[in-house]
Parts: sequence; structure tokens; C-alpha cells
Amino acid sequence: MTMFGFLGGTIMAVESGYKVWPHPNPEKIYNRLSDAKWFLAVRWCDNLSTPAAIINNIGELTFINQLVLKMGEDNFLPLQYRLEVFARCLPLLPNEIITYELKNPERSLEIRGLEIDSRYGKVALVTESLVAPTLNL
Repeated sequence: MTMFGFLGGTIMAVESGYKVWPHPNPEKIYNRLSDAKWFLAVRWCDNLSTPAAIINNIGELTFINQLVLKMGEDNFLPLQYRLEVFARCLPLLPNEIITYELKNPERSLEIRGLEIDSRYGKVALVTESLVAPTLNL
């Protein structure tokens, strides 16, 4: 039996696939490991108290939480920064976080690289940093 933690949840291999805890439907079985990981990644973003999104390799925001929905995707992460933010996730090790400073609007983002599906490579988990950027005077 294989069991491991992933973004605040647990994935367990069962005979017919993968179960995830916690899950609103305890009987739910995912056929693919990547589907179980995706569920936990979305849940992780959705439960944050700061704006958060998942960015894919072509710069799309494939998931946004309610705070990003309210503020607008372009206000959270303007289109011109998305590919660069994604590129910053590529060399990151598991659990490694880097900070990315946006110039306009002036804010800090935290970037994590995450391997959900080996067929597609990493995605970037991006959250607004609670630490305000320092002003260069």
C-alpha cells in the first residue's frame, strides 16, 4: 500500500485507483494519480486566505481562487508576467518557494513548482505574499 502527503492532504493507492483525504466524498476514487494531485492542488489554492492561482506552461491561469476572481486575473498577475513566473518554477525543488516582485502593481508573489502530471511537466502555484515588498529609496 502506498500513502503520501500532498499539499495538506493525503493520497492513498487502493486497488482501483487513488483515494484522497480529506475529501467531501470519502468514497471517491480517482483513476489516475494526477487527478488526485490536481484535486488537492485546487483545494489548497481555494483554502488560502490570500489570492492564489495555478499557472501552466503556456501562461494560462488554470485555476484561480475566489480572491483572484474578485480582484480580476489581470490585477492578480498581469499577462506580461505569467510566462516569466512560470519559468521561475521550473528549477525549484519540492517545497522550495521563491519570491517574485511585480513592478506594476508593486506586490510580491510566492512561487512553488509542482509536478502534477508527468505528461505535462510542472505547474506554478502562485500566491500573493503576505510580506510587502521593500521600497528602494
